[in-house]
Amino acid sequence: MPSSKKARKAILQLSEETGTGPIFELGSGWGNLLIPLARKYPQRKIIGYELSVMPWLTTVILKTLFGLNNIQLHRKNFLQADLSDASVIICYLFPGGMQTIENKLKTKHENLNYLISNNFSLPSHTPARTIQLNDLYKSPVYLYELKD
Repeated sequence: MPSSKKARKAILQLSEETGTGPIFELGSGWGNLLIPLARKYPQRKIIGYELSVMPWLTTVILKTLFGLNNIQLHRKNFLQADLSDASVIICYLFPGGMQTIENKLKTKHENLNYLISNNFSLPSHTPARTIQLNDLYKSPVYLYELKD
């Protein structure tokens, strides 16, 4: 499910508070967020994980057409991926997926400072900041600081 335009805007806004390290999008889909992130931060590495062939291929084509050399795309399940280089993780998962991510984050990730989540919270964490979208459901977008 792609993030809405309002959610993408909020995610891009929250990303401004995350420093300069690599941004990983877990489930990058059709590139609707990955492409704007790469354009906004040409100096940052933007890494996308997507399993579905057509969305992944579409993003590969867009990356090439727009000359976005700061994007790395992986057609791989992010749960089996090495996320140790991530400074920021961005995701739009379901509650069970957020629990799985939280469990994965319990292993050591020295570089990981932030997680931005569209609509679903990390069960055992308190967000540092929340943007409430002006949509039908008043959807939240969360920014978590993960360093102690």
